[in-house]
Amino acid sequence: MTSEYMEIMHNSGEDMFGGIMYRDGKIEGLTLRPLKFYNDERGWLVELFREDEVEKPIMPAMSYISMTKPGMSRGPHEHVDQTDYFAFIGPGTYLFTVWDNRKESPTYNHRTSIIVGESNPTIAIIPPGVVHGYANIGANEGIVYNAPNRLYAGWEKKERVDEIRHEDDPRNPFVIDFLNQIEESRKP
Repeated sequence: MTSEYMEIMHNSGEDMFGGIMYRDGKIEGLTLRPLKFYNDERGWLVELFREDEVEKPIMPAMSYISMTKPGMSRGPHEHVDQTDYFAFIGPGTYLFTVWDNRKESPTYNHRTSIIVGESNPTIAIIPPGVVHGYANIGANEGIVYNAPNRLYAGWEKKERVDEIRHEDDPRNPFVIDFLNQIEESRKP
């Protein structure tokens, strides 16, 4: 990882959810990169995607923007083949959490959390098999951009959606522990 990439803020200690132990720490293949704003008298500009900064296998196939209300979350879910390319630019402040669910990964059963959005504009590139979710912990509606490398529901929306939705299972081990993770992620 080059110096331009930010140090991933993560929790300390270990948690047990649903009988599965998740150790806090970095996750192999997860890229977190700060976004740079270019300001002038007209306002600002930020580059979300550059072809020369993205490897061909994860080149975006589509993009969308979502709005998440305060106190609401999206995920946790994972993809079998899809890589997500999120840009948390604001408005909004999010607790973003990922869990490595890839048995072959050297960071299998690791979890990491970071506060992203308006106060910490961040690109997050999430590889397949990494469970991810985020919660709007701010007071305002928040905007998130995503440019995944696969089309949602395939060409002309005629294929099965590549998504394992853990949020639909009340017994899932992937919990966005708001209070603990927010407190831990803010520690220096």
